[in-house]
Amino acid sequence: MNIGKTYLRPTLSFLAVAVLLFGFVYTGIVTGIAQLIFPYQANGSIIEDESGSSGASSYGSALMGQEFSGAAYLIGRPSGVSQLAPAGAEQRALVAERIKALHALDPENTALIPIDLITASGSGYDPYISSSSAEYQVSRIARTRGISEADVRKIIQKYTVHPFLGFFGEEGVNVLLVNLSLDGLNISE
Repeated sequence: MNIGKTYLRPTLSFLAVAVLLFGFVYTGIVTGIAQLIFPYQANGSIIEDESGSSGASSYGSALMGQEFSGAAYLIGRPSGVSQLAPAGAEQRALVAERIKALHALDPENTALIPIDLITASGSGYDPYISSSSAEYQVSRIARTRGISEADVRKIIQKYTVHPFLGFFGEEGVNVLLVNLSLDGLNISE
């Protein structure tokens, strides 16, 4: 009995058909449907400034957290490469360092710092912060930019997402969209 003909040929044939179907045909169909139904999301949710005369400029993805550190900006969640034990010494040191940095950025603010400003998200790229984290930063941003706290809150509210159907998920504020809007950019999502 020839084992090569009996087992190898059908196995390789099945592999070739599976790669063709699932690697190319299925992927092409799903990508095509996504491009038709959800083109913004399928193309990376890229945020663009459409006010410029020379065309749109891209500033990033609405789905990826970006680091802001200036007093005039909404600060997002810290990014973390690895997850540390919640009670570990290394985690406590990082949290203490982040608290110190936030106090240095806004020494007048004596409010309790919301937890998502001092702990990293699971992915390390969370584009959202809680409404309480955004509110914690309102007075600093308004003071630094020379605008009213009401104007800052209005921009924050514009880029706050609410739970789907009122209870699926959590409310969150998109840091990048708020900061681009604070800079006066006419952004499109």
